Amino acid sequence: MAATETDLQHASKLSLVTLTALVVGSMVGAGVFSLPRLFATETGVAGALIAWTIAGTGMLMLALVFQNLAMRKPHLDAGVYAYAKAGFGEYLGFFSAFGYWASSCVGNVTYWVLIMSTLGAIVPGLGDGDTLLAVAAGSVGVWVFYFLIRRGVREAAAINRIVTAAKLVPIVVFVLLALFVLDPAVFADNWSGYGDLGSLMDQVRGTMLATVFVFLGVEGASVYSRHAQRREDVGRATVLGFLMVLSIFASVTIVSYGVLPAAEIAELRQPSMAGVLEEAVGEWGKVFVSAGLLVSVLGAYLAWTLMAAEVLFVAAADRDMPRFLGRANAADVPGPALLMTTVLVQVVLVVTLFSEDAFNFALDMTSALSLVPLLLAAAYALKLAATRETYDERPQGHGREYAIAGVATLYLVFLLWAAGLDLLLLAFIVYAPATVLFAMARREQGRRVFSPAELVIFAASLIGAAAGVLGLVQGWIDI
Repeated sequence: MAATETDLQHASKLSLVTLTALVVGSMVGAGVFSLPRLFATETGVAGALIAWTIAGTGMLMLALVFQNLAMRKPHLDAGVYAYAKAGFGEYLGFFSAFGYWASSCVGNVTYWVLIMSTLGAIVPGLGDGDTLLAVAAGSVGVWVFYFLIRRGVREAAAINRIVTAAKLVPIVVFVLLALFVLDPAVFADNWSGYGDLGSLMDQVRGTMLATVFVFLGVEGASVYSRHAQRREDVGRATVLGFLMVLSIFASVTIVSYGVLPAAEIAELRQPSMAGVLEEAVGEWGKVFVSAGLLVSVLGAYLAWTLMAAEVLFVAAADRDMPRFLGRANAADVPGPALLMTTVLVQVVLVVTLFSEDAFNFALDMTSALSLVPLLLAAAYALKLAATRETYDERPQGHGREYAIAGVATLYLVFLLWAAGLDLLLLAFIVYAPATVLFAMARREQGRRVFSPAELVIFAASLIGAAAGVLGLVQGWIDI
């Protein structure tokens, strides 16, 4: 019997396994291979345990927020952006879409920096991933992926599923080997870290942006909600993916403290996981982890590029971005949005030539840019619970979902405080000029660019951007 059109459309949708792989693939990228050094420079075992408890609880609440919103608002596609718009209006919805997109692009740059830094151990000309040769080689990779993804969402998602399975192997092997050689005395000496790292709260605060960076992607399944075979799979994939990744991240961090003194871990070349395993088992451990990193990062780059283009596409389809970004090719790939994504990655990659610490700066900026979209999504869930929208028809779980949304919102406010004023002002420098795209979309529709409330928000973003530029010029903000 010939397949019907409905059967073919269903077959082209993403399954629970593929959606879960997108979540895991989005989160397990450059960050996990950098965790030992990122944590050792800020805290010891005690601070790390507290940090992962806070981050795990907060991000689990956020994962549950996305699960709840997927069920209560099933008609909203590209979750992060759509939830902000539904809850707080078109302009903040636009900011959410642009911020999520920009954070994805900046995050993708960290992948190429880390790839080239890893290869730099073999090819000295690549340095720490920020030399002219490294940028040139990374640029080739950027455009190779652009042409790959243009072939289709399903093809790219299928590749990501395979890569996700492959890259988990070296991480699991690392944890098992590190446990086998763990020295209780070294672990105990690392309990409070080394030197003067400040109070325990200061230490925990110092790790927060790193945890945000590695957990970015927890919303991955909701971004692809329009491609899911079953709507309920979106929430299931989000929670399953999160729990898998949390166990991986916490394990990698904690076992590293039992292999080397924290002061030595803090001095390791990135990817620091390779240096830890080299100390544990010898040179082959470093090679093994480095190979795993290359597979992992390339898979994460694929997933994040897909998600970034998807957000621009859906925002344009909803007329919150210029209409040229809403065009898709015969393979259901948003071509102009994908091209704009690739161009921004390329531009930021070139900028790393002028940065003192390209990897850490890009990591912090990725986290800071993503906090606004995530906060707006959590606040929307809190708003639904407070106003009882959808709960009159389906009152089940109201109290539980109210508490989940409240904790997630408080957690993200805490992260904004932890990010610090400098990074927030730098984020405004990115956000404020983006309003040009919002104005283009409004003009295409023959509408007034700003409502009175939106004008106030725009003015605030301009003030923040101006303060950020002033800080860079005066030197009290460093990049």
